[in-house]
Amino acid sequence: MAKLETTQARITRIFDAAAGGKNNFLVDKDAVRHFDQAAPALTNAAHAVLEFLSRVIRHLAVQEEVDQFLIVGSGIPSGLSAGRNLHDLAKHPGGPAPRVLYVENNPMVVTLAQATIEPFTDLVRVVEGDVREIDEVLDHHVVRTFIDWDRPVAVLLLSAYSLHDEEYAHYVIKRLRHTAPAGSFLTLLHTTFDGVPPELLPAIDDLLAMTLPHLAVRSKEEVAALLEGLDLVAPGLVWVPEWRPLGEDLSCQEEPSKSGNYGAVARIP
Repeated sequence: MAKLETTQARITRIFDAAAGGKNNFLVDKDAVRHFDQAAPALTNAAHAVLEFLSRVIRHLAVQEEVDQFLIVGSGIPSGLSAGRNLHDLAKHPGGPAPRVLYVENNPMVVTLAQATIEPFTDLVRVVEGDVREIDEVLDHHVVRTFIDWDRPVAVLLLSAYSLHDEEYAHYVIKRLRHTAPAGSFLTLLHTTFDGVPPELLPAIDDLLAMTLPHLAVRSKEEVAALLEGLDLVAPGLVWVPEWRPLGEDLSCQEEPSKSGNYGAVARIP
């Protein structure tokens, strides 16, 4: 098991802290404070990402009738209200009970989720794994057996921010595409600086060097290249607040670029 790191901020914990969750440490709260001082938008961005994930999962469950979800790197956000966890949203009224498998590289998140979620349901599992070791993740016994790989599955890749090696990032997408059967879906969430005003970039770069030195940041063109060859569900690759917004989703709606993240859902042929 990976060592629990409490002195170095982690992106999933930072977003959890910004969204009012509990799966974070003081160092993550400090990072939120510093980011908001440099460019006061992180809290809204965190909520925009959670709203995007909620809409994606509901769409896949209800409209596409997917009942299996492999969620890689969400941090299992704790800032969501009761009954609105990602695995709760995967339920389709009248449909089969969904299976949801989280893959996380944060030992605190894994331990807490295994203690507070798994004992109450046979349909949610949490395993430790890192997208930077995608072969090991997909060969994990629980990943191989809990998901029925003969039927469509929704794969949500939410930790692409850790894939700073371009060649390996493309390999991860390729592995997921070839592992999931036809009719499956791949969701990609990716951090970008496309919407950061040029005058703020030096301060953001300096802050990242101190808090998240290995964060992978890509332009829209670079993110699109990762999805090349896949059939994107409308509206395609967009700022996360622009992906099928609902009336109650308000975070970053007026300025979607302040979400700092692109999102897309693609069909796997």
